[in-house]
Amino acid sequence: MITVENLTKSYGTEVLFDKAGFKLNPKEKIGVVGRNGHGKTTLFRLITGQIPSDSGDIFIPKHYRIGYVRQEIEFTKPTVLEEAMTGLREDENECQWKAEEILSGLGFLKEDFQRPPEEFSGGFQVRLNLAKVLVSEPDLLLLDEPTNYLDITSIRWVERYLIRWPRELMLITHDRNLMDKVISHILGIHRRKIKKLTGNTEKYYAQIAQDEEIYEKTRLNDERRQKEIKLFINRFRAKARLANLVQSRIKTLSKMEKKEKLERIKALDFSFRSIPFPKKDVMKIRDVSFSYDSENPLIRDFSFYARVGERICVVGKNGKGKTTLLKLMSGVLKPDKGNITLNPSVKQGYFEQSNIGSLDGSRTVEEEILFSHPDIDRQQARTICGAMMFDGGAALKKISVLSGGEKSRVILGKLLVTPVNLLLLDEPTNHLDMESCDAMLAAIDSFDGTVIMVTHNEMFLHALAERLIVFQNHGIQVFEGGYQRFLEKGGWADETDALKTDSEKVDHEDSAVKLTKKEKRRIRSAFIADRSKALKPLEQRILGIENRIEKYENELDDLNADMMAASQAGDGEKIGAISRSIHRCQSAIDTLFDELEQFTADLEERKAEFEKKISRMGV
Repeated sequence: MITVENLTKSYGTEVLFDKAGFKLNPKEKIGVVGRNGHGKTTLFRLITGQIPSDSGDIFIPKHYRIGYVRQEIEFTKPTVLEEAMTGLREDENECQWKAEEILSGLGFLKEDFQRPPEEFSGGFQVRLNLAKVLVSEPDLLLLDEPTNYLDITSIRWVERYLIRWPRELMLITHDRNLMDKVISHILGIHRRKIKKLTGNTEKYYAQIAQDEEIYEKTRLNDERRQKEIKLFINRFRAKARLANLVQSRIKTLSKMEKKEKLERIKALDFSFRSIPFPKKDVMKIRDVSFSYDSENPLIRDFSFYARVGERICVVGKNGKGKTTLLKLMSGVLKPDKGNITLNPSVKQGYFEQSNIGSLDGSRTVEEEILFSHPDIDRQQARTICGAMMFDGGAALKKISVLSGGEKSRVILGKLLVTPVNLLLLDEPTNHLDMESCDAMLAAIDSFDGTVIMVTHNEMFLHALAERLIVFQNHGIQVFEGGYQRFLEKGGWADETDALKTDSEKVDHEDSAVKLTKKEKRRIRSAFIADRSKALKPLEQRILGIENRIEKYENELDDLNADMMAASQAGDGEKIGAISRSIHRCQSAIDTLFDELEQFTADLEERKAEFEKKISRMGV
């Protein structure tokens, strides 16, 4: 539905695209890959018309709606729910349930719906912008790192949502696991060109490696052939009887295209320095509690131990205490109760995104690395700078002019110069591209010491985790086993409600897809079964309340009859006792009627939701 031809775009002397092109066809889901700074976000901004190209054309059909998450925070409605509903199409202004469903999937609680958007953190405000785009159901959905600021359960919800997405999608993400599950094609930005192929990231990178290997072999063969031709020409130019052959070789040489040697592309290439650790136990945590305010403890009575060489991942929703736990382990924070004991032989390295504030803005990148450890000389510092993609003059940049992602790489570089046997890593893949994430994974895997890491990246969890510290259900549990086993043993409790049943997996727009009568009957039957399952508990509760009201009303009739008899007999003591019983009985009836009113309203609301869903499904 979109065609890009001969696209050229540059900033100063840096060329991002040089006569690049591709075509996006109906219902294709494309993963956009390329190193940081090679033009992925720029491509999205060109498609949406935010910036002009230097040359080339982008053809977009008339009335074709493109949904793109804006980074600017600008809200016009008083509540989160109303703001999310601004994304609804004009014919869906009453579809409040749609906005509620997406907000819940992105981690907003039901009580958050009526709060002002301005009360939330920047991360949740970006989520709200994402919700507005998702509810609009555009023809093309452009998502640039949609998992930034999302926790692991929200990322898994987004993954399921995108798998069911029925129209076109272009996705930029450093999360290889997410991309490979969602996309049908890869669009790679490589050496100022755009290459599109069917398949996943593994197929794309294998193809790129093969193409470059063939190119290099061809280039070397051409160079050798050119040298041979030049040698022949120089040797026999003066020989009259070979003049025709010489002229033929000259023509051949003039037609041969000179292939330039491929420029080496910068990539993170590093390893952590480790020192031996002779003991078995690295860390012991006993009955640790911590809170930022006494009323809402984040961590309560937590006990744990870490052994030599283990890979332990800390997972859970945002705001539940994962970063706080790592700060306690590192000694940045002190527990309110309990104790954390590190083996005396432990030398720890701690990486956290917020540490960029500790960098000295007046220093260069090289100086920050150089001053990180006393046994590092200037040459070693330059080597680390190169490994962190600060080659040549880039190593002399002032910290103050670096972007957030570049500063994170400096923090990582400072960690690399220090020999350690315990790594505490808080979301180390933020601000890294897909290739750099691969380098990080390899570096952690080859590290000889113990690693305790906070991450939402499921590829890292599957590849590395031997044990898990799980923040879930308002508490912390230690799971003995890897991430796949954790998922098989119950996984994320919150997903029980979030996962769609067979009937609910039919997307609202899928009603346009041709279904056979048999398929429609199966979907409708499953939907009705789910409806009955959801409504039956409410209906039984209402029936129980009605039965109790009837019982109390019968008892009240008997008490009124007893009161009349006691009044006629003038029995004051009995009148007092019956009066108290009548009051108790009447209070119970009033309470039950209040409950009945509430549950009846809930039942009617749930019925209306199901009716809306089944009407939109068209089955």
